[in-house]
Amino acid sequence: MSQITKRAIEASLKNLLLKKPLNKITINDIAEDCGISRMTFYYHFKDIYDLVEWSCVEDAAKALQGKKTYNTWQEGVLNIFKAVLDNKPFIMNVYNSVSREQVERYLYKLTYDLLIGVVEEQSAGMTVRQEDKECIAHFYKYAFVGIMLDWIREGMKADPQEIVGSISIIIRGSIKNALEGYCKDRQPVN
Repeated sequence: MSQITKRAIEASLKNLLLKKPLNKITINDIAEDCGISRMTFYYHFKDIYDLVEWSCVEDAAKALQGKKTYNTWQEGVLNIFKAVLDNKPFIMNVYNSVSREQVERYLYKLTYDLLIGVVEEQSAGMTVRQEDKECIAHFYKYAFVGIMLDWIREGMKADPQEIVGSISIIIRGSIKNALEGYCKDRQPVN
């Protein structure tokens, strides 16, 4: 029952975002649109930004389900682009509101989780420090999120398939090369 209520609250927020900006929406507006009490809202979320974050995380989890390997990361990234595009009014409204940092944080976490899985998979059998793997994942996280934020800022006009295709060409083999570089650079000198 809890998930159904959360989804209904999320649907009300997305409906209201079609009519007015996020910073003009109140919990009363959401409760009224959804047909619940304010207390029911607060039972599930601490505030509107908590709801926004939950919504983003839920959409992302669906987009990335089973797509965190080297062979499937492109499909995972494409699914993220598609999820953002499917929720364009929601994302644009949230992005252009006071919670832009929240969208960035969400994208950084989401992308890092995807990339660290790929880096871990690619480092199998190698002796690479965890902090070096994390450095690689963070590097690509900033690149991916920067590209996505530019795409959002420009109104999501470019074709996500083409963007992911370009990213794929740029990244092909580079994670493995970085891992091998760390292996060589970290070997003890005799």
